[in-house]
Amino acid sequence: MSSARLSGVGVSSGRASGPVVRVAEALPEPPLGPRPADTKEEASRIRPATEVVAQRLMERAKTVEGEARAVLETTAAMAGDPSLIKSAEKLVVDEALPAARAVHQAAAKFISALQAAGGYMAERARDVQDVRDRVVAELLGLPAPGVPDLASPSVLVARDLAPADTAGLDPSKVLALVTEEGGPTSHTAILARSLGIPAVVACRGVLALDVAALEVDGDTGHVRESDGKVRAAGTGKKATWNGVGVLKDGHRVKVLGNVGSPADAAAAAAAGAEGVGLFRTEFCFLDAAEEPSVAEQTAAYAAVLAPFKGKPVVVRTLDAGADKPLAFLSPDPEPNPALGVRGLRVAFDRPEVLDRQLQAIAAAAASSGADVSVMAPMVATAAEASWFVARARQAGIARAGVMVEVPSAALSAREILQVVDFISIGTNDLAQYVFAADRQLGGVAALNDPWQPALLRLIAQVGEAATAAGKPIGVCGEAAADPLLACVLIGMGVTSLSMNHTALADVGAKLATSSMDICQLAARGALAAPDPATAKLAARAPH
Repeated sequence: MSSARLSGVGVSSGRASGPVVRVAEALPEPPLGPRPADTKEEASRIRPATEVVAQRLMERAKTVEGEARAVLETTAAMAGDPSLIKSAEKLVVDEALPAARAVHQAAAKFISALQAAGGYMAERARDVQDVRDRVVAELLGLPAPGVPDLASPSVLVARDLAPADTAGLDPSKVLALVTEEGGPTSHTAILARSLGIPAVVACRGVLALDVAALEVDGDTGHVRESDGKVRAAGTGKKATWNGVGVLKDGHRVKVLGNVGSPADAAAAAAAGAEGVGLFRTEFCFLDAAEEPSVAEQTAAYAAVLAPFKGKPVVVRTLDAGADKPLAFLSPDPEPNPALGVRGLRVAFDRPEVLDRQLQAIAAAAASSGADVSVMAPMVATAAEASWFVARARQAGIARAGVMVEVPSAALSAREILQVVDFISIGTNDLAQYVFAADRQLGGVAALNDPWQPALLRLIAQVGEAATAAGKPIGVCGEAAADPLLACVLIGMGVTSLSMNHTALADVGAKLATSSMDICQLAARGALAAPDPATAKLAARAPH
């Protein structure tokens, strides 16, 4: 046996080994021709194909529970999206494209818009790609893409996995997951943790590895050839949680959801979220050629707030700019958009857009009965924070804070905390800027590992400042979705954790088995570690 060994980012704990099953690559781009003789008849094939795909996904959803069912149902709904269907039908009629090609091109527009939006929205692009490939396969009479039926326990290896594929996995058959692409905040990572399946993402070179069996360590991120024997050390169990974020010593920590649409809000509420720590408002603006009116925004926000009457909801104001282009903002081209006019910086040039959004948020809060706060994205200085808080107060919103995503904000936390009511750390973007590593790029995914000691030390510094000021500090990046890391964050002074709904039960259950002294010991160990793998081991020791 050779000593083939690779490293990626471990995103779901446990160690397992067994025979490899490779997930087929995505379908190639459908051809432009031949042109259909009857375009109306060709266009009429699209809707039935989407209905077949949606029905299959719904049937799979009935076989699973909880977050897996929610993901499959959401993907099924996406397959039947009227705007996608109409766009594809129009391409067939207007440009005489074959149906499969039309679906591919129509989906490309949605995918590009989501990828340009960055962050959470960019991660949703993978869902649209999955739906596109399933519909195209149906139209071409090809087998549906995705995970093959497993005859025996196996290690799955793929370029990446669609959320619907991950949601349908059987933990008794899937020993471990390894993907060439993806990152620590991907849906694959979150669902693998919820299913108790060891997983490593961003493992470059794994697809080219010519071996029959692999050993996968979801803690260290190491992947190496094995002897083929089946060994499993994942939990394979879903956590149970009573819906209250509390340590076993009685210390309260709010466990909240991250949402970006009414569907997200409903899923978070159903999963037991005690409120919302991050409400992304971009969904209201993405397809808008013109700025939505205050009334339109109010209605859209109220639909998201509705499930959280009487509960806390933190609304993030528009996080847009050159790398998240919105037509009505008319952004100027920039050589380096990630470092350009985005987030709150847009509002400095267009304060009226922010003021109208704040007005709509205040109206939606009043009508929904939710306990609403607002926070601004991409804040770099205390002066910017003060400017935002003043405008929020003027709009009648009593509680205002900012996100810490820029290193300068973390380093200026003491000054910022003098002018805001709370702060929330966006660990995904903070890691991206600390390490100068694009969070969407698989080649630098290891630098975006939330266990990187440099990132943890910066978070700890912000935690110390918040504790000294006596003000709340949340974490709303996906670092909060890792149960062990959640304990470390609490040990650093974090008072609330906000995450995708699929992670709520795991994190809530883990907190119930920890105490503040254990969390503080875990934090000290992780902060002293020289690398992410050692940080995880040190954090696990007190538990």
